[in-house]
This record gives sequence, C-alpha cells and structure tokens, in this order.
Amino acid sequence: MKKTVVINVVGLTKRLIGEHTPFIKSFYEKGKASYIKPVLPAVTCTAQSTYLTGKWPSEHGIVGNGWYFKKECEVKFWRQSNNLVEQPKVWDALKAKNPDFTCANHFWWYNMYSTVDYSITPRPNYLADGRKIPDIYSHPAELRDTVQNALGTFPLFEFWGPRTTINSSQWIANAAIETDKMHDPTLTFIYLPHLDYNLQRYGLDFDIINKDLKEIDTVVQQLVGYYDKADTNIVLLSEYGITNVHRPIHLNRVLRKKGYVTIRTERGLELLDAGASDAFAVADHQIAHVYIKNQEHIAVIKTMLQQLEGVEQVLSGAEIKKANLQHERCGDLVVIADKDSWFTYYFWLEDAKAPDYARMVDIHKKPGYDPVEMLTNPKDRLVTVKVLWKLIKKKLGFRTVMNIIPIDASLIKGSHGRIPEDIKDYPMLITNNENQQETTTIDAVEVFKVIEDHVLN
Repeated sequence: MKKTVVINVVGLTKRLIGEHTPFIKSFYEKGKASYIKPVLPAVTCTAQSTYLTGKWPSEHGIVGNGWYFKKECEVKFWRQSNNLVEQPKVWDALKAKNPDFTCANHFWWYNMYSTVDYSITPRPNYLADGRKIPDIYSHPAELRDTVQNALGTFPLFEFWGPRTTINSSQWIANAAIETDKMHDPTLTFIYLPHLDYNLQRYGLDFDIINKDLKEIDTVVQQLVGYYDKADTNIVLLSEYGITNVHRPIHLNRVLRKKGYVTIRTERGLELLDAGASDAFAVADHQIAHVYIKNQEHIAVIKTMLQQLEGVEQVLSGAEIKKANLQHERCGDLVVIADKDSWFTYYFWLEDAKAPDYARMVDIHKKPGYDPVEMLTNPKDRLVTVKVLWKLIKKKLGFRTVMNIIPIDASLIKGSHGRIPEDIKDYPMLITNNENQQETTTIDAVEVFKVIEDHVLN
C-alpha cells in the first residue's frame, strides 16, 4: 500500500487557480487533474459522504448539512456521529484488503465514532453557565491533549463566525503533520475551509479574496512539502465551487403567509414549530428540503414554489429519485435556486420578533444554514466596542449574549449547492500520481475509487 494524503481545499475551482495561487497552479500543471461533477446538493456533508462511500445520497443518507429528524420533530444541522452515514467508507474497504492499513481523519465531517484509527474534529465545551469553550474531540482520546499541548487550543472562533482567519486551516494542517509524525497513517484526510469564508461573504471579488487565495496557497505548499519528503501520493480536491449570488429567497416566509408554517411565541419572540407545521423548508445554501405533512398538498405547494422569482426547479417523486436523493430523510420537495439566488431559513415576518438565536452564531439551534453568521453589521461603527464589552462582562462572570449578527441576508454575495453552468466552477481533483488516469470530468461517486487506487498504487 502507498502512503496517501487527501487535502480538501474547500471551494477550490479552476477559476481560482492562477496568479494568487502560484504553488497550487504549479501542482496543477505538473500533475493530473479532473473536474468533479458535483453531487446534488453540492454542500459539505453530502459531498464528503459521497466521496468517502462512493455512493449517492439515496444510499448513504446524507441529504444535506442538516435535515428534519422526523421521529424527533426537529431540524438538526451539523451532527457529528459517523453512524449517520449509512454506507461503509473507503478506509473500511482498504482495511479489509490489508489489516496493516491505518487512516487519519482531520476535520472531515461525521468524524466522531468512525472506524478510522486517528481522528480530530471540532467539539467545543458547553459549560453550565452558558459559555462555549474552544476544544476538539479526538480518537484516541489522548491525541486531543498531545496535539493541543503542541499547537495550542484549536482556534474555534476563527473556524466559523465573524472572526474567521487562516489560523484555523493552519492549525488543522499542523495537527495533521503532528499526527503523521506520531503514527504514520497510510491514508490521511485533511480539511482546509479557509476559502469558504470570504467567497460566501464577497463572492468572486478578486480584489478582496486574493489575500485568502495566497494564504491557503501557503498552507497547501507546507503540506505538500511535508508529505513529498515521505514519497506520498498527494490528492488535492474540493467539494463544490462558490459562485456569485445577489437574491436571498425566504421560503418559510412564503409558506407561512399561505398558512402552512406554524409559529410558537415565547417571551415575545417567534420560533418555527416544525412538528406542528403543515409544511416548512429546511434551507441549505442553494437547496432546500420542503417537508409536507399532508401528501395531498404536495402538488399545490410545488406549483406555488415554482412560481417564485429565483427558483429554478422544484423536484418531487421520480425527479427526486433521478437526482439520487430518494431517502427517507429527504424532503417531499427539493427546491433548487437559480444561479443568482440562495435560500435563507428566515420564518419571521418582523425582525423585532426574530428569535434570539437569529442574531447569534448558533449553528445547532437554527432550523437551516445561515451564512450571515460570518458577518457583523457593516453600518454599526461601534460593533468592535460592543464585542469587547460583552467579552469583558463574560470574563467578569456576568451573563451576556453575543447578539452581533445582522438579520440581513442581502449581505451574502456567494453561495453553492446547485450544479453550476460553467465547468470552471466545478470542484476539482488534482494529483501528483503519474499512474492516475486523467479524464476531463468524473462523477462525485468516482472519487472513492480514485482514493482507493492511490493507496493500492
């Protein structure tokens, strides 16, 4: 078996490889490359699970970054248990071929309780007094302390939220190197999310994102330089490409105005009551799952949503099956935005009645994905002072909330999830393995075999 590393440079496309990424450009020109036709939806959890299992969402069950858990009557995003992925992974197949094979996974999703030999994933401490303390979860458990003693605490607040920086991707890269020095796994997965941030904030504005491209290029160069010394097969890949958007669509507000969404009011603020709703949407970038209690309403709701400006397709029945999304977790309808649009989770009609979590970074309470969590109000010149004051109050032991996130979806300029029209916006797979067969485009399910072949050499 051949030592292999798979480096997931989130958001990397052919459009982004150029003057601002000199090392990646060189790696691309010297190696073998293919476009990856994105899986639908082209979002983190679905793409990664498709790559790792070689199966479609209809088989592995990861229909998005989150979905409606019907037995619990709750929408849940960013779950972590690997047991949610209902198919064997590439490391299971390789371990069956050779019991000496080992695998390390650094921050690819569903990384808790998996069958890899070494894993590190973000897992903050939620304290009884309401504080959230940066931390990680690892297997074996002692790896957590060994790595953080060497590198410092994982910079959680630079991994997601308004304060994102290259430091989180750099930390993950350094952690992978530390794990490799200690355990020398046969196959290593590394997740570098840095490009995800400003591409969603600002879209393909190279005057802004050129700095981000240079920063991730440096991290990739560090990793490739390290693994090259061990004569390693190196794969650079991405999950999706981010494209420009300017139109947020509030599906739950539309459904609410038609009487389908049920709202619960607590302390004067509104909450989506999914279990009591006749229909509601779980928004996930440019895709949304619509769950409908009374199946007789599907056709009416489908027609209504198809008429919305910015909606490109509404899939049902056989169309969902054709898209390889037929699974009990999937919505009764799957709504796909056009190239200029994306879906919010917003369900309130007046901002004054928005739930408290709407103005906070809270990925687990929101019944949908919220990219606005990466921003503060650009019109609030005192936001930095407010944040410092809140931090001081927390350190002094006072209860306070970091309610600094604006409720303004128009701030988001980049999104993903649909299949882009231009192949230059597809994710990519680039390798230094001369034996790799070079084809223009591969399907997302074929990435599994590419990884397996690299290890089997």
